[in-house]
Order: sequence, then structure tokens, then C-alpha cells
Amino acid sequence: MDYRKILHVDMDAFYASVEQRDDKSLRGKPVAVGGDVKRGVVSTASYEARKFGVRSAMSIQIAKRLCPELIIVPPRFEVYHSVSTAIHQIFAEYTDLIEPISLDEAFLDVTNNKKGIELGVEIAKEIKKKILYELILTASAGVSYNKLLAKIASDYRKPDGLCVIHPSKAEDFLKDLPVEDFWGVGPKTLEVMRSLGVFTGGDLKKMPLSALRRNFGKMGQVYYDFARGIDNRVVSPDYERKSVGCERTFEKDISTNSAVIIELYLVVLDLCERLESSEFKGKTLTLKVKFYDFTQITRSITQKKILNTKEKILPLAKLLMKEVSYNYRPIRLLGLSVSNPIEPYYDTGELFP
Repeated sequence: MDYRKILHVDMDAFYASVEQRDDKSLRGKPVAVGGDVKRGVVSTASYEARKFGVRSAMSIQIAKRLCPELIIVPPRFEVYHSVSTAIHQIFAEYTDLIEPISLDEAFLDVTNNKKGIELGVEIAKEIKKKILYELILTASAGVSYNKLLAKIASDYRKPDGLCVIHPSKAEDFLKDLPVEDFWGVGPKTLEVMRSLGVFTGGDLKKMPLSALRRNFGKMGQVYYDFARGIDNRVVSPDYERKSVGCERTFEKDISTNSAVIIELYLVVLDLCERLESSEFKGKTLTLKVKFYDFTQITRSITQKKILNTKEKILPLAKLLMKEVSYNYRPIRLLGLSVSNPIEPYYDTGELFP
């Protein structure tokens, strides 16, 4: 049987590694990229910081308590975009079948690669060497016959790792894998699985398909297949981006009409800049509101016209905001996104949080 040769390449602590590369004084030290403000969030933590428990999406304040020596570096997204472009140029030397997942990771189908290299692992080695030599950064790579296993493999030996999961070894590999490491198993799904006595891939494989469908709906079939190393998703270079968005977390909760309108206006301006730079065209505007107690709501409106300018978006954003009661529920965060694309769009990796 002929198998596909799929790679998943994931940069190691990407933002933090770029900062350590460009500033020698940061090398070997615990670094977090993010805003050093009261409600700042860690975008990426260096491996030195991760030893203290610092993780992405963690509050900066919590991170600093975990690691008092933590160095906070403001993000330089234009630099990360530039480096990401260079990484993808390296990928393109081997195949045109590249599916970006984010700025720092992608799937590659190298079954019929441009250099005629027989083994996927050899291509992975070359790509890692080129990234190290040309960009002075490390990447981890996973090699297997489908996307599920390639992704799992790339996470297996981080940082600077390389792992191959051969078709003949896939089910044995998955047998002892924690079920939370399977694609599509989030916190809520994990809770249900554990209540069913499913803790590993081996436990998942023992579950009847009927039980999985009963508990997880359509995803039941997916989990059933994954436990057997089956994943028929293709590497799609024409992956369609579904939305462009942005959000603002406030240092102090806001509850007055004037403060809300001002902040909403600033979010609209940020959104318009992102829409222009990405050339995304969509017709649905979604408002996201997170309150002081971390509960959140969304409101959406769809138009026949393209939503891509302040003049088109701001009135709709204000209209959606009128549906939200916040006088007695101060607001912690406001976000806006445009979705419902009107034409195929190539994904650059930035998603609405």
C-alpha cells in the first residue's frame, strides 16, 4: 500500500525565539512576549520561562509571580510576519502543497516533492537545517502518513525535535497516548471522555462507534478513526480563511457609554487595518463582549455589502452594542470580527481569538 508523506513543521517558541535571536542579552533567560500591563497576556514564552510554568495565553501578572526574573518583551508582529514568509519560502523549495496553520506552523505534503527525495524524514531534516542555517531558529518536525500523526509527532520531541511515526507503528504509538493529545479533544470533550473511562488512545479504541456517536455526535466517527490512525484530511494549500478579527482587553473595566463608544471606535479602526492588509472580504460582523466576571456574549449582523471600511463597520458595531446591557456589568474586553467571506481567500494564519 502506498502512503502519503506528510510533514508538520512547528517553530519552537517562535516569537520568543526571534526575540532571543535578535537580542543576545535575552539568550538563555526566561522571556515572555506580551504586553507588560495589568491585564497583559503572554503570547509566547521561551523554554527557559516554561520551566517555571509560564505558558501562552497566561496572564502576565500570573507569569511574573511564577517567574520573578521573567523578562517581558513587547511583540514585533511585522518581524514575525517577515520571518514566517522566509520559512514558507524554504517549504516551497520542496512542495507547493503547503497548508499554513499559523505564522509558525504548517502541514506539507511531500509525497511527490520537487527534489525527488524518497523519504519524508530526509526532507524534514533538510528543512530543519535550512531554517537553522538561514534564520538561526529551531523547528520541530513530525513525519507520518496523515495530518493527525504528523502533528502529534512534531509535538513529541520538542524543542528542535524530529519524530517519525511509521504506518506499521501508528496504532501502537496511539495506544498509550493521552487522549487530550488527540486533535479535536478540548477541555469539555476531555471531561466527557474521562467520565466514560477514556484516558488513552487505547481506551478510545475500545469504545464502540455507537457510544462515541451517542456522546459526541458527528465527531464520534472522527474519534473512532483517529484511535485507529485514520485521518483522510488532505493538505490543502487553498485553505479558506473564515474571518478576520481583533480585540482589546482593558486595564480597568469600563461601564460608561462614553468609554464604551471610544473603545469600540478604536477596535473598529484596528479591524479595518487588518481587513485592508489581509484583503479579506466578508459580509458578517460579530461583536464579542467579555464582562468583568469573564462571562461573554456575541452578537452578529449580516449585510449584502462588503464590510471593509470604518464608514460601513462603525454604525453596525454601535447597533450591535445597543443590544448589550453593561451598566451593571462592567466590560473587560471588546472584540470585533468580519466573517462570511464572499470569495476564496488564502489563510495567513491569524484567527479571531
